[in-house]
Amino acid sequence: MSDADGAWIGLFSGGKDSSWAVYQALEAGLSVERLVTVHPSEDSYMYHVPATDLASLAAESMGIELIDVDPGDLEADSVPDSSVQGDDELEPLEAALVDLDAELEGGIAGVTAGAVESEYQTNRIQGMCDRLDCELFAPLWQEDPRELVDAMLEAGFEIKIIQVAAQGLDESWLGRTLDHEAIADLKALNDEYGVHILGEGGEFETLVVDGPHMDQRLGLEYEREWEGTRGRVRITDARLE
Repeated sequence: MSDADGAWIGLFSGGKDSSWAVYQALEAGLSVERLVTVHPSEDSYMYHVPATDLASLAAESMGIELIDVDPGDLEADSVPDSSVQGDDELEPLEAALVDLDAELEGGIAGVTAGAVESEYQTNRIQGMCDRLDCELFAPLWQEDPRELVDAMLEAGFEIKIIQVAAQGLDESWLGRTLDHEAIADLKALNDEYGVHILGEGGEFETLVVDGPHMDQRLGLEYEREWEGTRGRVRITDARLE
């Protein structure tokens, strides 16, 4: 369906993992010509949920065109039949990639993904790439979490925590910068409660507000919303600075 000279597509939420995958692809010389953001339901198993609306600002800062995928906008007959694998959440994404494959010169060469440990996520994305006859670039897959987050900080990523849902993570974590001090605190919480240092189990979600792949920093204003054991930041204003 594609050739070696085709375009690379970044699966992109604005969070640290998908951002790192795109950054690593760019560093490897891959031609990332589009970013695709799926705006999922609140209880998605496949996608990073919070603040996906901010992905367009991040993409603008990166200088890469972003395609928004809203599952509710798709016509039933435009969706590939992958439901036999139980991949209902993947269908809107796959339909968007089929369209991009036809639109882009040379088709799609490959897709970047920020999966770290989730076999559920990775197996389904790999299956989709197999159906599209394109490559999967997943540079975080099964890498050491501490080494990954250290590499992100060393590269110059500025990462904000925008949602928490785990024992030991209280309201003070909302809006906190994921820096070396925060990582040390997460390591302690990992030892005590099993909190994953990258939030891989949904313990926390992030937004990359600056990095070497971005021309402008994302400036945010927000309020904290806390619900007793979990919470999120509600963005009231966002802009490129």
